[in-house]
Amino acid sequence: MSLLRDHDLARAFDHASRTYDSLTSLNPGYHTDLLRSARRLGLPDGGAGLHLLDIGCGTGASTRALLRAAPRARITAVDASAGMLRRALAKPWPARVRFLHLTAEELATAGEGPFDAVFAAYLFRNVTDPDAVLRSVRSLLRPGGRLTAHEYSLSGSRVHRALWTAVCRGLVIPAGTLLGDRALYRHLWHSVLAFDTAPAFAARLNRTGLTSVRVAPVAGWQTGIVHTFLARNGGTPTARKDEQ
Repeated sequence: MSLLRDHDLARAFDHASRTYDSLTSLNPGYHTDLLRSARRLGLPDGGAGLHLLDIGCGTGASTRALLRAAPRARITAVDASAGMLRRALAKPWPARVRFLHLTAEELATAGEGPFDAVFAAYLFRNVTDPDAVLRSVRSLLRPGGRLTAHEYSLSGSRVHRALWTAVCRGLVIPAGTLLGDRALYRHLWHSVLAFDTAPAFAARLNRTGLTSVRVAPVAGWQTGIVHTFLARNGGTPTARKDEQ
């Protein structure tokens, strides 16, 4: 299957936006895992005085997690899907949170930033050129700024690959088909299989010039399927896997 990219993917998310929150609510731990990843940024003093970027914010679930992790920070949230952004904007937000309709690729030339930290949930496997987006993210980060990526990135184990396929075939794709979004959820299945394993994505972060790279698994059934990746814009290059 060819993966959805760019405008085709944005249109698919536009169509799915009306039921997206309902479908993700069926995933045990979805919001808890996002919050845990946002908290792994380790921002001091509730984020007071900091400007944070939520890139690929969707309907705002990742933005909400970032706001809970850093309730005193200023947050800019961006997404390429107008439909997903409309759902996000329909929710209540404090004045220090704003939303912009931009692709990840457009952000670097939009006059935004610099940012003290970047949160990216389920983004990098969906972009055409993840290296280019990572370079853009690095250019938007202040020296020493922090990146957390919360991503479907398989461990490399055949067991985790088989589990992901079983969940998609047995639950995700049938549910998406009933909602009229079969193409998007088939894309979800294949995009995860085609994307970097967790060690490979950690190596990609280092190659892009990000440093202090760490990888941590999420808990529950998604262990080995979803990981948190942490990095800095500056420091000593390193990569290790944290155990929970």
